[in-house]
Amino acid sequence: MKPNKKGPVTTVNVYCQQCKTQLFRYRKGGKGALVKCFKERISENFTLEPCVCPTCQMTFAREALIRGTPAYKLIGGKVFVR
Repeated sequence: MKPNKKGPVTTVNVYCQQCKTQLFRYRKGGKGALVKCFKERISENFTLEPCVCPTCQMTFAREALIRGTPAYKLIGGKVFVR
């Protein structure tokens, strides 16, 4: 089952845990922890290369295919959400 194309309306800001730089704005559904980010739900992307923080060069995620859809699997403790 693929994720809903339009997705949820609520957006969250995703930040690097180490240097507090904003990585992207994401349309998140549900109330659980942020474990994966579908690429089609990212509304604003501030990274220069995928899965790498532009300021401290730390890898915060891995690219993956989840249910046939491109996504980022976030590494625990590397990012926080506001």
